[in-house]
Amino acid sequence: MAVKIRLARRGRKKQAIYDVVVADARAPRDGRFIEKLGSYNPNSDPAFISIDEERAFKWVMDGAQPTDTARAILSYRGVMYKKHLQVGVNKGAITQEDADKKFEAWMKEKESKVQGKVDTLAKAKDAANKTKLEAEAKVNAARAEEIAKKRLAIDEAEAAAKAEAEAEAPAEEAPAAEEAPAAEAATEAPAVEEKKEEAPASEAKEEAPAAEEKPAEEAPKKEDKAAE
Repeated sequence: MAVKIRLARRGRKKQAIYDVVVADARAPRDGRFIEKLGSYNPNSDPAFISIDEERAFKWVMDGAQPTDTARAILSYRGVMYKKHLQVGVNKGAITQEDADKKFEAWMKEKESKVQGKVDTLAKAKDAANKTKLEAEAKVNAARAEEIAKKRLAIDEAEAAAKAEAEAEAPAEEAPAAEEAPAAEAATEAPAVEEKKEEAPASEAKEEAPAAEEKPAEEAPKKEDKAAE
């Protein structure tokens, strides 16, 4: 029976994730499988890979043939390199200790590369977010400045209208203030003149009889003296 290491699709539409399985070559892609070795999610950056390296190494050494995608995943996790070293050990070209040391050094270098990629992506993401925030801040500042200018223009227009209204108000009230004394003078003047005209007439009436009565009283006295 030919055995393959391949991917079995699962997940929702346009968000597929895959299981790394060992299955019969004659079985359908998403059908029955012998063993599940791990999972692979290509939707993240970097892609998420979870593999049981020991079980995958055993199956590879037993002759299981990985598909192209499965081989790339196993190479990424060091399974294929470990197989290469183990074949050299089996042939006597290298000792087991040297093979283990080389594999550990390779794994450390690989992990540092992966971590470097993760850090680079994180920095790029932070820089993109920072640039986006700065652009938004500039847009908000420009918008606030424009709003402030509009408010200032409105305030200036209102102040100018108010000043113009205040300047026009005294000009309209001034004639009324000037006309009031003239009207009062016109109404009061005849009364004063009438009083002035009436005063001599009354005095004349009162004084005239007094002047005429005195001579009338004195006249009999003179006649009495003459008779004596």
